[in-house]
Amino acid sequence: MDTITSSVTIRSLRGDLADVVNRAGYGHERVQITKNGKLAAVLIGPEDLELLEQLEMHRDVAEYRAAKTADDGERVGLGELLSELTGSEQHE
Repeated sequence: MDTITSSVTIRSLRGDLADVVNRAGYGHERVQITKNGKLAAVLIGPEDLELLEQLEMHRDVAEYRAAKTADDGERVGLGELLSELTGSEQHE
């Protein structure tokens, strides 16, 4: 599903910044900003940002719960980890 509602180049954005920001902020548009014909950024309004942050929080909580469920309680000391990473004797 394509949720981008309009597109503007960086060059035209320079002269129309206020209008583009208003379209995103008040008109609830998702405006893609292109540079040399390629997508460079997307301008969204505060409501879309809030929704995105909520979705990220839900994902983080789900990943935390999955990691906590998979945790077997076994811990590795720093020296053992360094030794394993460097291939040298254990650091104390």
